[in-house]
Amino acid sequence: MPTETLSIATQAGHKLEGSLELPTGLVRGAALFAHCFTCTRQSKAAVAVARALAAEGIATLRFDFTGLGGSEGEFGRAGFATDVADLVDAANVLVERFGGPILLVGHSLGGAAVLAAADDLGLEHVAAIATIGTPSDVSHVLHTINGDLDSIRAGKDAPVKIGGREFHLSSEFIEKVENTDLLAEVARLRKPLLFLHSPTDQIVGIEHAGALFQAAKHPKSFVSLEGADHLLVKEDDARFAASIIASWAHRYLPLRDDWPMPKEGVVVKTGHGKFGTEVHTKAHRFIADEPRSYGGDDSGPTPYDLLNAALGTCTAMTMKMYADRKQWPLEGVTVEVTHERNHTEECDHVAAMVEGKQMQALHRRITISGKALDEEQRARLIEIADKCPVHRTLEGELHVHTEEAE
Repeated sequence: MPTETLSIATQAGHKLEGSLELPTGLVRGAALFAHCFTCTRQSKAAVAVARALAAEGIATLRFDFTGLGGSEGEFGRAGFATDVADLVDAANVLVERFGGPILLVGHSLGGAAVLAAADDLGLEHVAAIATIGTPSDVSHVLHTINGDLDSIRAGKDAPVKIGGREFHLSSEFIEKVENTDLLAEVARLRKPLLFLHSPTDQIVGIEHAGALFQAAKHPKSFVSLEGADHLLVKEDDARFAASIIASWAHRYLPLRDDWPMPKEGVVVKTGHGKFGTEVHTKAHRFIADEPRSYGGDDSGPTPYDLLNAALGTCTAMTMKMYADRKQWPLEGVTVEVTHERNHTEECDHVAAMVEGKQMQALHRRITISGKALDEEQRARLIEIADKCPVHRTLEGELHVHTEEAE
């Protein structure tokens, strides 16, 4: 997915560094991802979830909380309340750019932060909230800190270690963590909630998911991330969680009414990638792109893939329709189509037709399945392949008329 670097100005006066994952096509909505305690926006869960959502048309911002990664400020003096404020500032950037409401997603303590931030942001700007491995008690994170917390509470400077890294925390940091009643926050929410949690999570036990689920009001859902660890270190675990959230989010970020849905033909609009392009038919939507070797994002078939597919699909449909009408024992058809840009033909009449033009060709190879078909039936089906409507269009007098729309 195309990634845009963002700098987010906070109400506290410093800047947060963010990465906005954009769909290669049009944007159906926006989402904000909050990373886990002392992690950064580069964590596997953050990247996997953000890119999975972008692939579904949801622009997703992952950013570093105050004092972490590329963001300014002091982590040790920030605390949970600052994380919540960071989320509100980042969410406002998304709402201003893409409109609302938006999806909030958080991992571990980041999940607690999005649950607490929803009300501060304004529930009218929140479409739904999903959390991964989130503690029901914010003060639970203090159990992951190695150091003399009592000395810090007393106002003394004492270094601590979190995940093997050294930090200097303030008494305010601990106070803000201990004074948050997350279950009360969740009980007040009237938004769709999705809780994902591993029953084998050794850092935040599964009972936390149970407490959050019990406190939440419907609509609410729970998904067990069986076999996953707390940080979703395994790529497959991160991708599974991402796919679940992306699918669930569709219900709460529906296609907007202003998306182009043609009455006939197709509508094509450029997206955010270098070549990524949105294609709309009367009932379907998909992405066309170029491979990475051509500078694209490889998020969809190429224009020539679509050309080949048009001939191949029409061929297969026409042959099957004919066999069904004749009640012949056709079991299936496989059509392989390739495009040749510089095609030469020794026939004089072909050379005369294309004089002064580059001769191109589509090569079609057809496999007919059906042991009960006789040779005459097979030969007739190959003849019928040449009569498919797309074949006739491509070999007929085809003109392309172009005009600028008003």
